[in-house]
Amino acid sequence: MQPTLFTERLILRPLTLEDVEGVQQQFAQWEVVRYLNAEVPWPYPADGARRYLEQVALPAMARGEQWHWSIRLNSAPEQLIGNISLMDQQDDNRGFWLGPQWQGQGLMTEASAAVTEYWFEVLKRPLMRVPKAAPNEASRRISARTGMRLIRTDEGQFVEGSFARDIWEMTREEWLQLKSPKQ
Repeated sequence: MQPTLFTERLILRPLTLEDVEGVQQQFAQWEVVRYLNAEVPWPYPADGARRYLEQVALPAMARGEQWHWSIRLNSAPEQLIGNISLMDQQDDNRGFWLGPQWQGQGLMTEASAAVTEYWFEVLKRPLMRVPKAAPNEASRRISARTGMRLIRTDEGQFVEGSFARDIWEMTREEWLQLKSPKQ
C-alpha cells in the first residue's frame, strides 16, 4: 500500500480513479506536456486522463512497479495541481508535472525531495536516474538543486519534437550524504 506523503506545503496522495477530472484539467496544457515523452498524445484527448489511470498508472501501482502521487497544496487539499511518479525502469525512475500557475514556487523541488526519500529509504533503491528534455531548464534546475548530476546526453522524442535528452543520476550514498547534517 502506497502511503500519502506530507511536506511543509504539500500533500502527495496516491493517485486513484477519483483524480481523473483533476488530472485531465491540469495536464491537457501545452506548457505541461511539451517536454514530456512523445508517448503522451497531443492534442490530449478528452478521455486521456481516464485511459492513462486505468490502463497505465493504476495497474503499474498494483503490480508494485510504479508509484504515482497527486500533488496538492496543504492549504487546498481538494485541488490536484500536479503529479509525481517513481518508476522501476532503466534510466527513468522519476517523472513529474505541475500546472503552470503553480510553477516557479519551489513546489516541485519539495515534492521531488519527498519521493526521492521514499525511493531510497522505503524502496531501498541504490540509484535514481531521471531523463529530461535538455531545453527544459526548470526541470534541469530541480535535478541540479537536489544533488543530481548529469551523466550523459543522447537523443529523445518529446511531445514538442526531437531534442537532446539528458540523463541525471544520484546514488543512495550521495543522497544520504546530502541529507546528513553538516558538522
